[in-house]
Amino acid sequence: MATLSVRVSDELKRILEARAKGQHRQLSDQARRYLEIGLIAEDNPDLSFAMIEAILEAKAELDAGLAEPYPFDDEPSDGAVQD
Repeated sequence: MATLSVRVSDELKRILEARAKGQHRQLSDQARRYLEIGLIAEDNPDLSFAMIEAILEAKAELDAGLAEPYPFDDEPSDGAVQD
């Protein structure tokens, strides 16, 4: 992993520290999280912050092997299309 030094205002640093503490993260982890969300938001301006967080959480659950297939009750078991 590469190292990146970034200058931020004292106020922004205090906000990051408070948010990091509230979410039980190190300051660098919180900054990395906001960078990741910011990049995704920039590439997908139609997605809300909450939606981006939900997508990242779902991806983490999938990566951890916690995903289960969703049983669609209206799908026939033989693959035929219903009218």
